[in-house]
Amino acid sequence: MAEENNYTKQSMAEEDDYTKDGTIDYRGNPANKKKTGTWTACPYILGNEFCERLAYYGMSSNLVLYFKYKLDQKSTTASNNALNWSGTCYITPLIGAFLADAYLGRYWTIAIFSIIYVIGMTLLTLTASIPGLKPSCLGKNDCNPTDTQSAMCFLALYLVALGTGGIKPCVSSYGADQFDDTDEHEKKRKSSFFNWFYLSVNVGALIAGSILVWIQENIGWGVGFGIPAAAMAIAVVSFFSGTRLYRNQKPGGSPLTRMSQVVVASIKKYKVQVPADKSLLHEIADGESGIQGSRKLDHTKDLSFFDKAAVEIQSDHIKGSPDPWKLCTITQVEELKAIIRLLPIWATGIVFSAVYSQMGSLFVVQGESMDPHMGRHFKIPSASLSIFDTISVIFWVPVYDRIIVPAARKLTGHRNGITQLQRMGTGLFISIFAMLAAGILEVVRLGIVKRHNYYTHDRIPLSIFWQGPQYFIIGCAEVFIFIGQLEFFYEQAPDAMRSFSSALSLTTVALGNYLSSLLVTIVTHASTRGGKLGWIPDNLNYGHLHYFFFLLAILSVLNLAAFLLVAKWYTYKRAMGTLR
Repeated sequence: MAEENNYTKQSMAEEDDYTKDGTIDYRGNPANKKKTGTWTACPYILGNEFCERLAYYGMSSNLVLYFKYKLDQKSTTASNNALNWSGTCYITPLIGAFLADAYLGRYWTIAIFSIIYVIGMTLLTLTASIPGLKPSCLGKNDCNPTDTQSAMCFLALYLVALGTGGIKPCVSSYGADQFDDTDEHEKKRKSSFFNWFYLSVNVGALIAGSILVWIQENIGWGVGFGIPAAAMAIAVVSFFSGTRLYRNQKPGGSPLTRMSQVVVASIKKYKVQVPADKSLLHEIADGESGIQGSRKLDHTKDLSFFDKAAVEIQSDHIKGSPDPWKLCTITQVEELKAIIRLLPIWATGIVFSAVYSQMGSLFVVQGESMDPHMGRHFKIPSASLSIFDTISVIFWVPVYDRIIVPAARKLTGHRNGITQLQRMGTGLFISIFAMLAAGILEVVRLGIVKRHNYYTHDRIPLSIFWQGPQYFIIGCAEVFIFIGQLEFFYEQAPDAMRSFSSALSLTTVALGNYLSSLLVTIVTHASTRGGKLGWIPDNLNYGHLHYFFFLLAILSVLNLAAFLLVAKWYTYKRAMGTLR
């Protein structure tokens, strides 16, 4: 009897050594908690993200000026091209996420798309360095690119956009996978991971927005693009270095197919009544769900139409095992419900992303009309002002993680201090003041132009550092919105759809860029009627850029109101059981 008890205790101890969220090690065995994951594995993932973001921002921070001066594009064309490319970088994650969740898993998706990314970065460096591929220039900013040269540049950029599509939706989720969702101690540390993950993003952005932008404008674009290409190669090495330490989620098959099955089955059974006793709805009998890598989900009351897909009727069992297009499990139904519930929250992120996109477009154009001098001889590139955004994030992440969260935790009792939705709402409120600051600065700048008749001047004697507050405020808002969004979309996604959910959150950035581009196009068309110069002419001294910033401030207020409404009615998912 004693031997039997000792054997039982030993078995339980061995059981506790392994994760219970379905993760496996690089050999395909259940992940050992003591040998894999947590902060032992995360430095390699954070190192990869730091280098990848250094590469991305080293290329994108000054892209609007590269288009304007090296590809000889007008301000609005250059701004729209930069916004459209940046937007595409946040749409392609849907491709990477689908492949990761359905077939490849996050590890191999990151690995394969990283190689595509390096190829794109290398080609971009060649288009800015090699005679024949780079535009011929008479002066520093007087270039005449051929159609082929422009096409090669855009080919390189969109290869990068494809490459980043496999990295963006997977890296943050892959880092979060290193913490067992069924272990409360590890789950608490996961929340901290998202904060430090975003910090690594912004340290990379800080170096890119300061040193690399200066190199591009003062040494050359070939070197300025070559360094990010080298950084991306280092990112790949960093990622592969941690292979033995990673915990990996098994791909669960196509989430689009599973969601489509629920919709089709619900429509086929639209006349069927859902039983009052929800335990009668169809579910796999054993402890695990029928979806590989996913725990069972408990039934929720809302969106009850889709419950019809899990109602068992006699014809479902005529041919033995049920047809998945006619009968679905509760977990499958709840997967679809979880994604649908995320959509209103997702939609409210689009306007903030439009505000955020101004740092890479119209903030840069505004800075080009101001005094860039820091001291007598040193000029700071207008794109480098984004370092204020980065410094703000680097400042606020540890303040939030080490001061705000512990203080809020004592007041609310919530393990994260405040809920993810409360965090996102706070960020939306803060972002309004960024647009107000940008608009007020432009009013002041135009006042100086009018008083001193500086209309024909390229730059006026107003320091570019007055743009600092608008960047700093956006950085503060980011810490609340983007990190809250990362964690929220990971936590609320079904286990086998976390890459897809992360990609969904990233598409708000894409749609924000497209929204900003659309607004610029509409405003330009409407304000240039009758031969007028419009709100955003090439010479901003004759324009009304502040109108555009105030328009975004108004949209931000309306967006905050919509967010508060949808957040109030949000229903959280409820996962059940464990996986081995």
